[in-house]
Amino acid sequence: MRRDTILTMMRGLLAMLAMPLAAHAAPADPAAQVAQVAQGRYLARIANCVACHTAPGGAPMAGGLALQTDAGTIYSTNITPDPETGLGRYTLDDFDRAVRHGQARDGKRLYPAMPYPSYARMTRDDVAALYTWLRSEVQPVRQANRDTSLRWPYNMRWLLVPWNWLHLRDDPVRADAGQGETWRRGAYLVQAVAHCGACHTPRGALYGEKGRDAGSRQFLSGAMVEGWSATNLTGDMLTGLGAWSKADVVEYLHTGRNAHATSFGPMSTVIATSTQFMNAADLDAVATYLKSIPPARGETQPYRYDPAAAARLEQGRFDTPGARQYATYCMPCHQASGKGFARVFPPLAGNPTVVDPNPASLVNLLLEGAVTARVQTAPTDYHMPGYGWTMEDQELANLLTFIRRSWGNQAAPVTEEAVAARRRALGLRAPETP
Repeated sequence: MRRDTILTMMRGLLAMLAMPLAAHAAPADPAAQVAQVAQGRYLARIANCVACHTAPGGAPMAGGLALQTDAGTIYSTNITPDPETGLGRYTLDDFDRAVRHGQARDGKRLYPAMPYPSYARMTRDDVAALYTWLRSEVQPVRQANRDTSLRWPYNMRWLLVPWNWLHLRDDPVRADAGQGETWRRGAYLVQAVAHCGACHTPRGALYGEKGRDAGSRQFLSGAMVEGWSATNLTGDMLTGLGAWSKADVVEYLHTGRNAHATSFGPMSTVIATSTQFMNAADLDAVATYLKSIPPARGETQPYRYDPAAAARLEQGRFDTPGARQYATYCMPCHQASGKGFARVFPPLAGNPTVVDPNPASLVNLLLEGAVTARVQTAPTDYHMPGYGWTMEDQELANLLTFIRRSWGNQAAPVTEEAVAARRRALGLRAPETP
């Protein structure tokens, strides 16, 4: 057989082998391809892919980030287009199956730390745009994926088959009758692309979310995430978004602060890497949808400010446990009034996080401190120092209880045991006793 004939046959064979990839590549029209890549880049921002698939100090999208769950540690995977350790050999069908159905190219089931139950409701076109963007703009990185470290029985992946039967639905986002296009877009972003329920919806005994939309009272009603209390996003007046206007929601998602609150903890990361990049129309859509969700806890009466605690602090009366610690550590920023300085130091009076039934986030803030979101709209971020190094558990519990029961706040006290347990979980040492 002639050499040129052999070369021709080899070229044909290689072309056939490449067909599955080419068949699902970007559109042939250059303008359409540019638009699809831009759409994928934008969707990746909203879906916040970088937050989970990039380890501290690691290459973008190369995985390796440790995700702490109640069942153990799961490490995010390499989603760069590297053919050996990433998604380089994935066709669009492979990618779609992983993103929307939680199944890797080799058939391995993915743990729902990857929010595929939410992504299942994404459109095929949006998944295709993500795929094209990953292959076009993400640099391939050869980095092997790390094994999970889960306790029995959660380390048996076959259990994900019945789990998916119970919790995975790929039906489109439901469009409520009478709602406009802005509401529908917001519902799609919240329920699918931005997967807000993955953090803000409580989970059951099998770690499935207790609701996918407002048809469930549990949907977005608040949950625990890696030791933090993800706040209630329903219309409750005290612990939810009932007292926020639509403009307040937009401002918070875009800048990480508004007149009611300032971001901290994991939400600062979400705003810094994701929601600040939403366009104005999508921010309005998300706010429109969130403001339509009825209250989950039945809080219909608005917060009412009580000046009594402020008067006692201004008079130097520290007869309430925790008052002296508040005056020493908190009052310079949050004032005797508890009203803080809007958009810099958040108010503690009437703050939904302060009166959350679960004080976990407050305990974290006092022990370790926090930082606001780093956004393009602000010249700097603000750091709140932690005080675990200088206050004992009972002192911290007294301080938090004082904050949760002053200025009209009516939340339950915080116990010394709760602070001590979180200190142990964080590996923090108690202050040295003289």
